[in-house]
Amino acid sequence: MSGTHITVLLNEAVEALCIRPDGVYVDATFGRGGHSRAILAQLGPAGRLYALDRDPAAVAAGAAMNDARLTLLHTPFSGMCAALAEHSVGQVDGVLFDLGVSSPQLDEAARGFSFRFDAPLDMRMDTSRGQTAADWLNQAAEEEIAQVVRDYGEERFAKAVARAIVKSRTETPLATTRQLATLVAGAVRTRERGQDPATRTFQAVRIFINRELEEIEATLPQAASMLKPGGRLAVISFHSLEDRLVKRYLRSESLGEQAPPEIPIAAANLRPGRLRLLGKAVRPSPAECQANPRARSATLRCAERTTAPW
Repeated sequence: MSGTHITVLLNEAVEALCIRPDGVYVDATFGRGGHSRAILAQLGPAGRLYALDRDPAAVAAGAAMNDARLTLLHTPFSGMCAALAEHSVGQVDGVLFDLGVSSPQLDEAARGFSFRFDAPLDMRMDTSRGQTAADWLNQAAEEEIAQVVRDYGEERFAKAVARAIVKSRTETPLATTRQLATLVAGAVRTRERGQDPATRTFQAVRIFINRELEEIEATLPQAASMLKPGGRLAVISFHSLEDRLVKRYLRSESLGEQAPPEIPIAAANLRPGRLRLLGKAVRPSPAECQANPRARSATLRCAERTTAPW
């Protein structure tokens, strides 16, 4: 059903947080509240959950939950610390991220995220602010479009896609998802089995418009710095660009301060790791992937805050 969101790795992610009944937790990607409901189910009366989302539709949907332990905050990742500080929240017991686009965003035609519908070419996660995909594609330089499609979509035919967009907009400005999908289909010379030729370009434009990778880079240090010693960080990513950022950050913080090879510095004089990696990356079971094909690319990585000072 359109707008229905099936929460990915629900049990695995919430179990990784090791919920304390009186703890304080952050669901940094509320979506439609799947993870939040599971966290609240394990919290006692004194527990608190702060749920963030940049999408006004998600915040509005969450208001219907009517749970005194839940506080909904309309903010992007990068505003996490500031938004929580306004509610006098300092350190927390756990933070959960479910990155990427949600099913309601993909399935609601008017949002312009999907090439499956003919709709306004919007793609903003926060529809209350910022530039739409159509605005950007109609004014960006060909070289910039090619770079975005190549870097964020890993599209081999990025130059051809950009060339087709710039040529077409001189006659008719881009306004709909169908226009963009048709242009891309004509520019992508070979198709990957089972994948629409527009998939990579739509992903790339969406990531760029919402600054998704920059938001991840900005928020991971914020989330980790807010954890109490022993607090947990759980991050679900859905494509290699996201997962690479998460993996590198967690690994860097687990290693601690590293001395240059040419400078002999005693290990005791270097800052130890501020995070401890918890097990290997977790991926959905075959049964979950069969029930929810959108789960197939998901990867869950978890870490625990050490006692090393931030």
